[in-house]
Amino acid sequence: MDFELSEEQELFRRTLRDYAEKEIMPVAPEWERTGRYPAEIVESFKEFGLYGLNVPEEYGGLEADRVSYALAFEEIARAWLGAAGLFGPHSVACWIVARNGTPEQKAHWLPRMATGEVRSGICLTEPGAGTDLQGIRTTAVRDGDHYVVSGAKTWITNARVAGMFPVLVKTGRADGGHEAMSVLLMDTSSPGFTVTRDLPKMGYKGPETSELVLDGVRVPVENLLGGVEGRGLQQVLGGLEIGRINIAARAVGVAQAAYDAALGYSREREAFGKPISDFQAIQLKLADMATEIQAARLLTYWAASRSQSGGGRVDMEAGMAKMYASETAIKCSLESMRIHGGYGYSAEFVVERLYRDAPLMAIGEGTNDVQRLVIARSLVSGKGRLGW
Repeated sequence: MDFELSEEQELFRRTLRDYAEKEIMPVAPEWERTGRYPAEIVESFKEFGLYGLNVPEEYGGLEADRVSYALAFEEIARAWLGAAGLFGPHSVACWIVARNGTPEQKAHWLPRMATGEVRSGICLTEPGAGTDLQGIRTTAVRDGDHYVVSGAKTWITNARVAGMFPVLVKTGRADGGHEAMSVLLMDTSSPGFTVTRDLPKMGYKGPETSELVLDGVRVPVENLLGGVEGRGLQQVLGGLEIGRINIAARAVGVAQAAYDAALGYSREREAFGKPISDFQAIQLKLADMATEIQAARLLTYWAASRSQSGGGRVDMEAGMAKMYASETAIKCSLESMRIHGGYGYSAEFVVERLYRDAPLMAIGEGTNDVQRLVIARSLVSGKGRLGW
């Protein structure tokens, strides 16, 4: 049992941390405030190969191990959660294509996805279907050698910059269940694909999050993921499992940033002639934050390692990591704000942004209440096991 990172993993983390502290942290407050799109960060991510984290080496990707995958999101989110969103959903899309695509689909999309030439995300949620994906209403009707897709999607990250989206549709009856669901790899330049508006958000600024209308979009039959209808739900659920690991890692990064800010401020801020870090009330908060962050980090790396081992689905482990880490991020951002006092409520201090960003992780990739149900069902069925 080894709780240490390998030399390669430690070098990867240190490289990303140095970059994030020098290039992302200084610009994040102003770019977040003004809504400026972080195009320069996108180019840096391309150079680092972060768009190819989940792309096999044979297609030009990094094919990173899962712990390194988590490290990337932790370090970038520690600097700015919005920056992590630039390649977060994209990495899930890469995994879905690499895991389920036909050889032709992989060869066509993955090399360009690895370099960031083609960026992506996941196109699942609809105005009337979020947690209940079987309730989607977007349909794909076969018309010769094309599917004609009609429907609407919402909460789609990177919608304005993506070149391709895996889109969850009903290729069977619109009121059918999982057996009617498929994934189509949709070129966003197709006529009828329209981004209608960007959604205003409390936090998670940087990447756009949008609503889409799909009005008779024609998608070639060869773009049916895996070449077989009716496997869409299983394909996206596998992707969401990997997505929960990156959400957990992002939450650890936000929680760590909140702790860093609180510790630094408590050492500098004086009251009654001494730093407030000397007061027991502050020390207790710092101790709780540090302990819970480390527990969240270990849960996340554990889930990542289990995923890497190839022993099957890790719904329980990923659910535990995502649930606990996101709740820790929310708690730590609030505790950090309390340690900062009135300054924690000021947009001039980073903790105000962290407090707005943290709740997203408790919602994204399945709410935490859903994660609790997933965990419980794994335990009750005997599929989930604790320990190493």
